[in-house]
Amino acid sequence: MKVPSRVLSLRNASFLGFARSFNPSVFERKLCSKKKDFLLNFNQVTQSHHAYPFRFLCFQRIVNDTQKLRCLPSSSFVQSRAVSRPYDVSTEARVASTVRGLSTRGNGVDVTPLVVGGNVAVAEGENNVKKNGVSAKSEVEKEAWRLLKDAVVTYCGSPVGTVAANNPGDKQPLNYDQVFIRDFVPSALAFLLRGEGEIVENFLLHTLQLQSWEKTVDCYSPGQGLMPASFKVRTVPLEDNKFEEVLDPDFGESAIGRVAPVDSGCSVSVGTSSKSEFIEMALLIGLWWIILLRAYGKITGDYSLQERVDVQTGIRLILNLCLADGFDMFPSLLVTDGSCMIDRRMGIHGHPLEIQALFCSALRCSREILTANGSSKNLVSAINNRLSALSFHVREYYWVDMKKVNEIYRYKTEEYSMDATNKFNIYPEQIPSWLMDWIPEKGGYLLGNLRPAHMDFRFFTLGNLWSIVSSLGTPKQNEAILNLIEAKWDDIAGHMPFKICYPALENEEWRIITGCDPKNTQ
Repeated sequence: MKVPSRVLSLRNASFLGFARSFNPSVFERKLCSKKKDFLLNFNQVTQSHHAYPFRFLCFQRIVNDTQKLRCLPSSSFVQSRAVSRPYDVSTEARVASTVRGLSTRGNGVDVTPLVVGGNVAVAEGENNVKKNGVSAKSEVEKEAWRLLKDAVVTYCGSPVGTVAANNPGDKQPLNYDQVFIRDFVPSALAFLLRGEGEIVENFLLHTLQLQSWEKTVDCYSPGQGLMPASFKVRTVPLEDNKFEEVLDPDFGESAIGRVAPVDSGCSVSVGTSSKSEFIEMALLIGLWWIILLRAYGKITGDYSLQERVDVQTGIRLILNLCLADGFDMFPSLLVTDGSCMIDRRMGIHGHPLEIQALFCSALRCSREILTANGSSKNLVSAINNRLSALSFHVREYYWVDMKKVNEIYRYKTEEYSMDATNKFNIYPEQIPSWLMDWIPEKGGYLLGNLRPAHMDFRFFTLGNLWSIVSSLGTPKQNEAILNLIEAKWDDIAGHMPFKICYPALENEEWRIITGCDPKNTQ
């Protein structure tokens, strides 16, 4: 896939658990030249993986006498299934070293590993990015790192994250002086690429300690597996004029509007009337947490963190909450308005694209980092089934281009049949007037939201871009999304970073949907 020149290139998305765009034939030739017997040995180790758009070449690694599953995307799109079987440890070791070596290369360009504290990190830090022999680090980047360092929060002398916003002149920072799980993720990636993994490791472990592990009956208490939206380091007095630092989590009970973002830890509706109201408000924090955990291992080469018993338990609790049975009949996650994006009403109640893309990413990361044993067998099977259903659902029903718009115009309504074309009973009259002139001929995108009798035709930037990163969309759809972004650059970017969505809500629509929110204007 050729990335448009003005679109930020995903130069190395492998640390997120997903391979970047590559030429399949060139990739497999390099794979075989690296180890001539690589593919032959692979067949001795494993059979192909579950039904999913990518065939996964899988191998197992012995760590502390525990078998682990590792996956590498292959070029063929076939249906397959993973089967546990005996294998030769020497073969496994050769496979592991080969794939680990390939993970630092892409499109024929070697990325020199950077050794930091005994761990291997991608050499893309400030001292390693060079252009024409001269460091490309600018004064702006120096200032950015200074500001980021000033935002670091320490707990018992160790860094544990960065505050959401750091304004020295703000006498009432509200909750912006707290460490938000979701907001710290881009900062964490910057620290990791710079070779500073300590703050990310501390963040992952301390937020895990704040996870609710106890089942509760009170619907206003956090459910088992929920992670807080944010936390703050507080100093509490003890006896004899002594003080102690504690972590004070916020599960949404103190947040503005009482919202707890779904994407940071886990908050989907599981259907039970007493729990769904609260669980919808805090689940997806764990999705970002799982993605960051996978990135930490990929960038630093330190897999011991994700193999810890408490970390494995935390992953299972999050997944059990995400995959719980409920009243909803769709494979996508059902969330309330205000539980993701900017934590304010955006008219996205239902199954917003952003959450589905993050859900897909977290499931794929979890499948890779879960310890392969008897207790995780059923969970991995549930993950595979959900991924297959979710991928088909989004690709088939969320996709919109000129061809799909013309189909919607010809939809029959009130169909009652297993073979109904208009499965969500969409009325063509809800197609906005701007849409036909806006979609380029060779472009398309994924809908912002989909639920019965409703299609949200707004273009949501994060959901579409993350669908590309996570391979939630097909290669053809991914290319069409990038074509649309380049063709409509002035609408989506303009004179600022990428807009959250296009078009913005305004006038009477803004008043009704956002509740006249002055911080959510055009």
